[in-house]
Amino acid sequence: MNDRLPHEKGFHVSWDQLHRDARALAWRLDGHGPVDGGWRAVVAITRGGMAPAMIVARELDIRTVDTISVKSYNHQTQSEPSVIKSPDMDLMGDGTGVLIVDDLVDTGRTLEVVRALLPKAHVATVYAKPQGRAQVNTFVTEVSQDTWIFFPWDMALQYVEPYRGTE
Repeated sequence: MNDRLPHEKGFHVSWDQLHRDARALAWRLDGHGPVDGGWRAVVAITRGGMAPAMIVARELDIRTVDTISVKSYNHQTQSEPSVIKSPDMDLMGDGTGVLIVDDLVDTGRTLEVVRALLPKAHVATVYAKPQGRAQVNTFVTEVSQDTWIFFPWDMALQYVEPYRGTE
């Protein structure tokens, strides 16, 4: 039994680190698209995939960017995923030449739903946990299943007392 709180095995990601890792993801994807190595569109999985998708689209000069909204978390509790908003399916077709970008794959349940809509798309995440890795074609960093990733949009800076001295 694991009695740890999420912050006890946490992986803290700063904005700078996210930017570097999203650029590394773009470098891995560069030249691997189905049309002369290029990609025709990016679909960001909201909300976490929006920042990495923006960076990937910029780095790879992809101008067609859309979103898919899948609700699968309520704060830190995972629930059954459901699509709230789909991308323009007339533009996306079966997903050929489309990059789906998210911040993290955890269990893979969200990506199962997305893959059902765009079965031929290429799925890329910045971070991956073992249970969901099979749903991802490309990722940058793997973390253990019991690691909680603290993303910069979930964090705030605050003053912390020093260990020694108060003067």
